Amino acid sequence: MRQQNSPTLLNHYSAWKYVLLIVTVMVMLFSALPTFFGEDAAVQISPEAQLKVNPLELHQLLISNGISVKRIDQSQGDTLVVLGDNSQQSQLKTLLTSQVNDPSKLTLTLAPAAPNWLLYLGFSPIKLGLDLRGGVQFLLDVEIEPVYKLHYSTFVDSVRQFVRTSDLYGVAVQYQVDGSVNITTKDLQQRAAIRDFVSQQYPNWQMSNSGERGLSLDISDAEKINIRNLTVTQNLQIMRSRIEQLGITEAVVQRQGEHRIRIELPGVQDPAAAKSVIGATASLAFYQVKQAGSVNAKTLKDEQGEPVYVARRPVLGGEHIVDARASLGEMGLPEVVIHLDRDGGRMMSDFSRDNIGKPMATSYSEYSRDDNGQIRQTTEVISVATIQAQLGDRFSITGAGDYDEAQQLALLLRAGSMTAPVTIVEERTIGPSLGEENITNGFSALALGMGVTLLFMGLWYRRLGWIANVALMANMILIFGLMALIPGAVLTLPGIAGLVLTVGMAVDTNVLIFERIKDKLKEGRSFAHAIDRGFDSAFSTIVDANFTTMITAVVLYAIGNGPIQGFALTLGLGLLTSMFTGIFASRALVNWVYGRDFSRNVKV
Repeated sequence: MRQQNSPTLLNHYSAWKYVLLIVTVMVMLFSALPTFFGEDAAVQISPEAQLKVNPLELHQLLISNGISVKRIDQSQGDTLVVLGDNSQQSQLKTLLTSQVNDPSKLTLTLAPAAPNWLLYLGFSPIKLGLDLRGGVQFLLDVEIEPVYKLHYSTFVDSVRQFVRTSDLYGVAVQYQVDGSVNITTKDLQQRAAIRDFVSQQYPNWQMSNSGERGLSLDISDAEKINIRNLTVTQNLQIMRSRIEQLGITEAVVQRQGEHRIRIELPGVQDPAAAKSVIGATASLAFYQVKQAGSVNAKTLKDEQGEPVYVARRPVLGGEHIVDARASLGEMGLPEVVIHLDRDGGRMMSDFSRDNIGKPMATSYSEYSRDDNGQIRQTTEVISVATIQAQLGDRFSITGAGDYDEAQQLALLLRAGSMTAPVTIVEERTIGPSLGEENITNGFSALALGMGVTLLFMGLWYRRLGWIANVALMANMILIFGLMALIPGAVLTLPGIAGLVLTVGMAVDTNVLIFERIKDKLKEGRSFAHAIDRGFDSAFSTIVDANFTTMITAVVLYAIGNGPIQGFALTLGLGLLTSMFTGIFASRALVNWVYGRDFSRNVKV
């Protein structure tokens, strides 16, 4: 038997670990700092607004009108007027209305109050949710039934077209009140031909024999679910596009349930303007004008209520519009300049080439809910113009009303027309003062919880407790820094509750470690060895406990919305940062405070 003593260095980290810890905390500190400076009220002037004066003249004008201006920034054509008094935001927008050519391009917003050197480094404040900043929330209901009816109508027209081109005489195609399509034929050969056509062109339709020679057809349940999901998803994308057109950058647009959309607009103080755009369902369509009594013609009304006979199917619809701008035409009348995508431009070019000298009608459609709660579609012909030359992917239309109405129509067309009508079923407004009160109360609770926790740890664990307190402060810095860096992260009032919970969970990590150290000391180990073994033995317990809680946070974030996601986000980030500070940062501080010690391992 030979005994060999070899020295082992305890409670020591390599230099690179200390550097990593210090750099991480410093970066997160700089990321968190802009949040504590808060935000100032501001008005953003986009380039399309066409400011009539330069920034110096604008500053003098505002000062002469008693408006406290903190600064005026210009970046990439945008002009941002930042106020020293948040209560003057509405007054500022009213004054700027006379200083721009297009007042609709003025946007109420908030600007970071942090020093410029912090902002130049790319750091920005944490985005605040509706309950903390104030603003407006809409709950929209997407009407799916009109979409189903459109599919039925398209199917009926397609089958009738097949019947005519195939010379299947005596076939009747009827759309039933219950939503199905009934087809009656003269013989079994006709029914077989129609079955083959439907099977090839519409495989998602269910077919069953009706009577001796008839067919009953309906959309399958799986296809209806697919249509519903696709419709809601498309409307979500259109909503996000419309909100971007309004200049609101911190909006939350999420699906809620099967066919509802929830929209949160933090900081919006003019909900009427947002409501008029979000809830609108305007769309354009271009039709070939027919003679009265023509086959395959339908009747639309113009602005005077006179009938206009057009083809049953439009030449193209609003889904092909990629851009729309309001302008004044050669005669000084407002017009909307339309820019089509490639397919739309090709269809319009082919149609106009073959119909030079013939009239084309432009219709404007929108959905609304009547007194009985039923969705109604209103379609009106806004212009009938003779095609003078072949049109391409860019042309203009008139008849949209005055210039403001033309601008509104252009905005809606530019942001996209709804694939299904939407109605606002709920609207909630939270004032800025209530948001400030929520911030004060929430962070007061957080400060109280941290204060009591820091005091307890310092008194109960003495020097080790104060090390835990320093780690806890670093933990809070990491959480705020990460929330400011993560795109889309929003701090809500339930999120502050998650921060308070994180305080207790972060300290719990250190409590587990310190209690293990006490157990090792009771076993007769040296203090240095007890620290080394205490951290190692508590590691697996800490990871297991935090991993199971992280599963809960992930599930809450995945299936929840709004406040629930805000709570899950801070809880999940808190778990990650508490493990980092409790295991890594606390160990680094212990090593630095208690220095290094040697122990000897004995090998037999």
